[in-house]
Amino acid sequence: MLFLTEPSAKYKESFLEGLREFQEEGTLLQYNLPRLTADFDDYLRHVNRVYNRASMPPYFVPDTRYWLIEGDEERGEGVYVGNLTVRHELNELLLKVGGHIGYQIRPSWRRQGYGREILRLGLQKARALGITRALVTCDETNIASKKVIEYNGGRFENAVSVEGSTVKKLRYWIDIL
Repeated sequence: MLFLTEPSAKYKESFLEGLREFQEEGTLLQYNLPRLTADFDDYLRHVNRVYNRASMPPYFVPDTRYWLIEGDEERGEGVYVGNLTVRHELNELLLKVGGHIGYQIRPSWRRQGYGREILRLGLQKARALGITRALVTCDETNIASKKVIEYNGGRFENAVSVEGSTVKKLRYWIDIL
């Protein structure tokens, strides 16, 4: 069974395996695997932090991060499939290119419907935060993500140029009922 959970030490080894897959394809390179492996608790404290809006830098927005797990939630068993970020609000940059929801499915689990499901679950989390209309974006070259967004009710608004990139961002709005 699929479920979302906040990042947890229960799924450490599976997450690290997934992270290795991402890095082999050239993504999520900002993560330092040896450091994460050595001090996973510090990583968890960082990603599961609770924001105080008043103490955040002006260019940050509160967000909540989740992992998509295939397994048994009650028993705390499963395999890390992907990650999801739900941004509680948008700043100028996120309104242009980032959106409310970001997600990634680990390479070995792609093309199996997990993208559709992680976005569907992410929309539920956004709705619980009071977001009734969510912006979701993807690169114009990411056909799979484009299909995931459209499957989940995304209505195309426009494509915008991103400074320093030849690839435009596609912007979609999803009404969350």
